[in-house]
Amino acid sequence: MGPRSSSGFFVSRAVALLLAALAAALLLALAVLAALYGHCARVAPSELHPCGVPDARKPNPTLEPEVTVTPDVWRPSGPWDQLRLPPWLVPLHYELELWPRLRPDELSPPALRFTGRVNITVRCTEATARLLLHSLFLRCDRAEVRGPLSPGAGDATVGRVPVDKVWLAEDMQYMVLELREALQPGSLYELQLSFSGPVYQDFREGLFINLYTDQGERRALLASQMEPTFARNVFPCFDEPALKATFNITIIHHPSYVALSNMPKLRQSEKDVNGSKWTVTTFHTTPRMPTYLAAFVICDYDHVNRTERGKEIRIWARKDAIANGNADFALNITGPIFSFLEDLFNISYPLPKTDMIALPTFDNRAMENWGLLIFDESLLLLKPDEQLTEKKTVISHIVSHEIGHQWFGNLVTMSWWNNIWLNEGFASHFEFGVVNYFNPKLSGNEVFFSNLLHDVLREDHSLVSRAVSMKVENFTEISEISELFDIFTYNKGASMVRMLSSFLSENLFISALKSYLETFSYSNAKQDDLWRHFQMAIDDQNKIVLPATVKSIMDSWTYQSGFPVITLNVSTGVMKQEPFYLGNVKNQTLPTYNDTWIVPILWMKNGTTQSLVWLDKSSKLFPEMQISNFDHDWVILNLNMTGYYRVNYDKLGWKKLNQQLEKDHKAIPVIHRLQLIDDAFSLSKNNYIEIETALDLTKYLAEEDEIIVWHTVLVNLLPSNFVSDVGNYDTYTLLKKYLLKRLTSIWNHYSTIIRENVTALQDDYLALISLEKLFASVCFLGLEDCLQLSRELFKDWMDNPENEIPYPIKTVILCYGIASGSDKEWDFLLHIYANNTNEEERNQLAYAMSCSKDPWILTRYMEYAITTYSFNFNETNIIEVVAAFDVGRYVAKDFLVNNWQAVNERYGIHSLVTIMYLIGRTISTDLQVMELQQFFSPMLEEHQRLEVHAKLQAIKNENLTNKNRSARIAAWLRKNT
Repeated sequence: MGPRSSSGFFVSRAVALLLAALAAALLLALAVLAALYGHCARVAPSELHPCGVPDARKPNPTLEPEVTVTPDVWRPSGPWDQLRLPPWLVPLHYELELWPRLRPDELSPPALRFTGRVNITVRCTEATARLLLHSLFLRCDRAEVRGPLSPGAGDATVGRVPVDKVWLAEDMQYMVLELREALQPGSLYELQLSFSGPVYQDFREGLFINLYTDQGERRALLASQMEPTFARNVFPCFDEPALKATFNITIIHHPSYVALSNMPKLRQSEKDVNGSKWTVTTFHTTPRMPTYLAAFVICDYDHVNRTERGKEIRIWARKDAIANGNADFALNITGPIFSFLEDLFNISYPLPKTDMIALPTFDNRAMENWGLLIFDESLLLLKPDEQLTEKKTVISHIVSHEIGHQWFGNLVTMSWWNNIWLNEGFASHFEFGVVNYFNPKLSGNEVFFSNLLHDVLREDHSLVSRAVSMKVENFTEISEISELFDIFTYNKGASMVRMLSSFLSENLFISALKSYLETFSYSNAKQDDLWRHFQMAIDDQNKIVLPATVKSIMDSWTYQSGFPVITLNVSTGVMKQEPFYLGNVKNQTLPTYNDTWIVPILWMKNGTTQSLVWLDKSSKLFPEMQISNFDHDWVILNLNMTGYYRVNYDKLGWKKLNQQLEKDHKAIPVIHRLQLIDDAFSLSKNNYIEIETALDLTKYLAEEDEIIVWHTVLVNLLPSNFVSDVGNYDTYTLLKKYLLKRLTSIWNHYSTIIRENVTALQDDYLALISLEKLFASVCFLGLEDCLQLSRELFKDWMDNPENEIPYPIKTVILCYGIASGSDKEWDFLLHIYANNTNEEERNQLAYAMSCSKDPWILTRYMEYAITTYSFNFNETNIIEVVAAFDVGRYVAKDFLVNNWQAVNERYGIHSLVTIMYLIGRTISTDLQVMELQQFFSPMLEEHQRLEVHAKLQAIKNENLTNKNRSARIAAWLRKNT
């Protein structure tokens, strides 16, 4: 009896088999059609080209169309469904040739492409007739497998393994070669692939083009960015960090360009193609390295060079920039940084040369490619007129970071991306060590706090945080790899390394790292490998005793998101730890390792450093930390803020610290005055302590002369949206009186420098990064001297543009110059904007023009933005910028009544949502929520209305919380003003 049909009647076995065969044939036809449709949907028709697969049985193999693109739903399950490559093949060597068709007389063709060939020598570790390697957006033109290879044998004696089929698993970015026979374990083979692909114009990944102006001419260059998973966009490869191999790279390029790669040039020749001359540049063989470090540049640049310990260093940049000396600073610091790190680790830099190149556009980042480091030019070049900026220190940090990668990342590479913090955390840590070594006057702890620690502590909470080190099995999507390059990998990773260094001696720390680097040179390591080498160093001495293994201590930090709040009760000496939660709401979902950390507690008592102690459980008694209400003792935990946690005290502990600040604040080091302010305000905002406890710490500020401490105070007391969010001008009036009284001394000091000798600031990094907040706050509080200075500096610049406004305060001066001026000043700024091509400066000018307090000027500004007016505001959403100001939000709302369709067309529907949030940022009642929703309802799509309602309710609730907080601040100010 045959199977029962869905209609209820029966069919015979023969008929059933026939129907099944017909159904299978129909499904196969649909699969083929779906595959072709899936491929056509992903690539332009011009890109459709099959991969030629030679048939080894024919004496003269011809190229036959065998490539298919198989969507997930139609292909069988297999290793192509996994994120990681199967272990069947190990790449040993790449022979790679790339030929981008860039010509100086054709800078921007409609679709610039490149062709290439790669021969990959692999070792087979497991018999397989299926080969997987990575490929994305590449058109395969030929695929062949040679082997088994015999050492020393010529090509004539090498066989070929027939390739039956090549297909793409696009979701996992694999190219799959189906072979007629299996490869044999232990044998060597060579995969030979010819391919072509696109040169990207809008993305800095794979092989991409930069268009720029140099010496008054329009020019172009090509560069590569392979990290983390973009090598597969340039050539078929085994694109995982543990699959290291050597590379022989050849680049074919126009003779007017120079080609650069990881290694020095080996030879150069010319080839003639249909009457066109092309240069063939071949480079020396690289050391073993992962695919993400392969690098190529084709450019018409000049360079400056020097030799350091017999190895050439070249800085490449636009010819104008080289002629103006903009690369000189980077050249002068690069060699000494290499030498410092070579001596520190006792491991020489292994490559014979280093090229560093400044791209006109590289999305404000840098890349550590071995032998060819690539930078956004804003992070490498220093103009002579930029001495009065923080750029010199920023460039020092960026260059130090990328050179640090030559050891952490290039020489020793993490085994997979889940441990990318081993690259970035150590490079970030040592960039500070390098900069501090060459700039001993720089306050290293304060700079680390300002540049890294402050930001990550504000972000590392349950809503957005993640562990520094992730389990490999947690990854399912390729996009998750790119997401690892975030504040936790860099800032928190560096903080982990710094904390580890703090509870070990410097000698032991460096000794362990030397052992680690030597052991895993040209290879790969996991987090546990690092801990093992630190444990070996610990076991070889008896001075430093730890409460647990290095692995146990550090795993409690790297596998756990968030950070602890350490609370010391100085009355009893009891210390406890608890996870930090936003708002101190314990029911939030916070993935933890074991809910506790093994915490190193470095501390001081009465200004004297004490012995290290450990909090290795939820609470513990430390009698040595007890103090009495009747003595003058005080205790501070987390010496130099090297521990990754916030510190709380009982009321007596805070009281003693406050008394010491008022008595002699200099007895408490600058880094700890920063720490006390930042911890106290963060803890009060999140309901761990009362806001009054934090405010008490500000009473001494009239005596505070460190601008970085003031910066921390002002960031916490006067956030950029202070009045708007609080909506309480009574608080503003009280705060104005309270703060201006205490700001007098610090203001007089820096305003005098600005007026009389501004160049004195050029080497004061902390002042350069803090001045803008100081000036913005003092002008915001209405100090007439600040407003007058703004008018003077703006007028002097307006009368004579050579009278440059000092860079650290330029944004503030432009804003208040416009706010206190008329349409004359505004039109002048618009003229400057229209004739400026620097994106950073254009953004600064666009922001300043929105500072006007005249509604008609702001309305005209927004009209310019949405019309085909001759001024191009592409970089900035003008409506959003205007709506961000107190006057502007009302003007923007009125403007939207008649212009919302034009705004939608100009900036998109998502911008309307952002504008609505800006306009509604002061709402605090359900009626206001309803009115705003009704106003915007015609402008939004249905699904957005629900999202918007939830967001507006959240804004309302936050504003209610802020109002309650503001009321308590006002009450405290009345008592203390």
